[in-house]
Amino acid sequence: MSHPSVATAEGSRLPVIYGAMKVEGLNIAFREAGDATNPKLVLLHGFPASSHQYRNLIPALADSFLVIAPDYPGFGDSDMPDPAAYSYTFNKISEVIEVFLQQKGFDRYGLVVQDYGGPVGFRIVERRPEALESLIIQNANAYEVVFTAAWDGFRNALWKNRTPETEKPLAAFLEHDAIKSIYLHAAKRKELISPDNWNSDFGFMERPNARRVQLDLFYDYRTNVALYPKWQRFLREQQPKAIIFWGQDDIFFTREGGEAYLKDLPLAQMHRLNSGHFAVEDCLSEISSNMRQFYREKVAVYRKRATSRKYQHN
Repeated sequence: MSHPSVATAEGSRLPVIYGAMKVEGLNIAFREAGDATNPKLVLLHGFPASSHQYRNLIPALADSFLVIAPDYPGFGDSDMPDPAAYSYTFNKISEVIEVFLQQKGFDRYGLVVQDYGGPVGFRIVERRPEALESLIIQNANAYEVVFTAAWDGFRNALWKNRTPETEKPLAAFLEHDAIKSIYLHAAKRKELISPDNWNSDFGFMERPNARRVQLDLFYDYRTNVALYPKWQRFLREQQPKAIIFWGQDDIFFTREGGEAYLKDLPLAQMHRLNSGHFAVEDCLSEISSNMRQFYREKVAVYRKRATSRKYQHN
């Protein structure tokens, strides 16, 4: 593991640690903050971002949780092997992140999933359901009703026949102004959203092979849709303690996609946010305060009871 750098977390006495860990031959970058004795939270990022999208949420939670947010292979500061020799699929990413969490000692945790974090996280906890202490969903999809018109080029062209012609319209999502629009779409207070988001994301997109990595994942996204019924069954059968934050005017995901979770998770808390895809940008206080309350009222109580029963049994 590399020597981490440390920065003081704004609003917290605890530092944010920036490090990297060798996982299956790759350096996987991460941000981490909090006391190791506190409950663990794993934050999985979306497209076209990295752990940078959680730069404000991490310090907001670090006094109550041990929080970690890794960068997927090919994203952020993690290694990006040549896609000609490395398979960029959601299944592969989930396997790398699963090993990363095991190496970091995250054996049971609350899981925060946003966008790509959904297909990565659902794969992990389906393989390791005992690891899932709670589920925090923010515009991460598991239902076909979720898709807006932005997906037409994926569903009706690329996923049916991948060619340079079907890729070309979707490559537009990888350009600076398109990335900027993902952050700003439906944001009611655009002045709260840092330009560092899209400038950083686009900077990473300018690296050799970066666009090819993203196009590979655009194509592989079809495998997520095929798994939706399986993930829905997992939610129905496992009934994890869950809270949902849904930006109501997401450029990619419909409102109905958020509501659909309530069919399988009828006890989940639902927070309908006046925001878009990256709701944590302009709804940080609402998300962080409700996450704390959710943990206190729904998770911590259960934890104490389970611990008490364990000691009584012993």
